[in-house]
Amino acid sequence: MSDASTPKNDAPLLRVRDLKIEFRRHDAEPMQAVRGIDLELKQGECIALVGESGSGKSATALSFARLLPEPPASITATEMSLAGNDILTMNEGQLRRIRGKEIAYIFQEPTTSLNPVLTIRTQIAEALALHRPDVSKAERDDEIVKWLDKVGIVDSRKRLHAYPHELSGGMQQRVMIAMALCMRPKLLIADEPTTALDVTIQKQIMDLLAELRRDLDMSIILITHNLGIIR
Repeated sequence: MSDASTPKNDAPLLRVRDLKIEFRRHDAEPMQAVRGIDLELKQGECIALVGESGSGKSATALSFARLLPEPPASITATEMSLAGNDILTMNEGQLRRIRGKEIAYIFQEPTTSLNPVLTIRTQIAEALALHRPDVSKAERDDEIVKWLDKVGIVDSRKRLHAYPHELSGGMQQRVMIAMALCMRPKLLIADEPTTALDVTIQKQIMDLLAELRRDLDMSIILITHNLGIIR
């Protein structure tokens, strides 16, 4: 893990102690995917979780919002808290409230994360309706356009009615970033956010995340196996 910023204060936003993740099958011995992870992240801080493919990076990140299905996953830790609240003891209703709103994810493959039969507008508007009650139904289009503009989508108002397959891979990734950031999360987890993008677009995405982290005082966990991206 590498530290990429100066924290705003001494209180940790996310604290993890001795995280272990196993996957259990009824007909086999449990497989241990993660063993003994310790992590502390402060508000406005950016860290990177680095490792080769299959080393448990994504499983670790998904556990922070309890997104791994339990079973077959089994998650244990001495401590796993967000802003002082115990994630491990949260019920499903409490978890739904932090997913997207407190902790947002940019997943590895936008082509599989975006719903192919729904327009960009519909997908982002559903997230706004769930997590941003301060944005009225009449204001949603303007809010969506604002965030599409912020992530560099050209002709953003036209793109509201586009389907994912009508966008390039780089534009789909920008839509995923806009969808995550319009919730104004405290923590953004970016899982290989530049996979399958060319080098020029990779730099644009990384510069965008750095800029928005500063603007929103947002914490970021960047997951990658690419040390060039970390640099």
